Amino acid sequence: MKKKIIAALLASALVITAAACGNNEKKEETKQTTTTAATTVAAESNVKVMSYADFKAAALESEVTVETYIQAKQGWWENEGVGNATFYTQNEEGAYFLYNMPCSKEDYDKLTQGTKIRVTGHKAEWSGEVEIMDATYEIIDGNFVAQPEDVTALLGKDELADHMNKFVSFKGLTVVAITDKDKAEHSFLYSYDGSGTEGDDLYFKVSNGTDTFQFTVESYLCGKDTDVYKAVKELKIGDKIDLEGFLYWYNGANPHITSVKAAQ
Repeated sequence: MKKKIIAALLASALVITAAACGNNEKKEETKQTTTTAATTVAAESNVKVMSYADFKAAALESEVTVETYIQAKQGWWENEGVGNATFYTQNEEGAYFLYNMPCSKEDYDKLTQGTKIRVTGHKAEWSGEVEIMDATYEIIDGNFVAQPEDVTALLGKDELADHMNKFVSFKGLTVVAITDKDKAEHSFLYSYDGSGTEGDDLYFKVSNGTDTFQFTVESYLCGKDTDVYKAVKELKIGDKIDLEGFLYWYNGANPHITSVKAAQ
């Protein structure tokens, strides 16, 4: 994936986290609700905080401010002395992918699952993935951990995109063959074409009985020592499995999987 390669080349010190699978001291907040109840105003800072519906409706490249909660973090590295990290976040309405957000290592360690942050950045899109770029943040009071939403019935449907970046689950899918660059069939590949090695992203395909879909274990999110990485390496063609992960998008749904188990 080009985007990941660019990020990796910029990294002088990458810290891999397996945190898929501390807030600062409390700040007083006064919120003024609009008549639509869709947007709030943080009175103490005069910042307009958007609902998820407002975020979806906002134009690409426009400035956005949202309040959301850390669900997982993909890694931390320094670029020219500035720390950066990528976060999967979600609130009760929807989810936001924060790509390469400037973040100190001290704050990175504080941003554990459930931590609430207010984020201001620019809405962007890359190969279909809607994300927030050039973000700044502050840690605020609150905690929320999303439960996986079953979106199995939406596979192959346009409505699946409405759940982009959420923590989701898929039930009862069947492992099917994935083909490497030499046209050989496997149950999984290291890298998208089989050219990778242990520690690289894992790619595998599943079927719902009608269509076939490609899923990924993102190694920056779930590295080679995690349970999910090991589980995918043990998959056999024909296995029926249940999965959880974050509904990332790359020219279509490309979930970043954090859990694989035998179908219940």
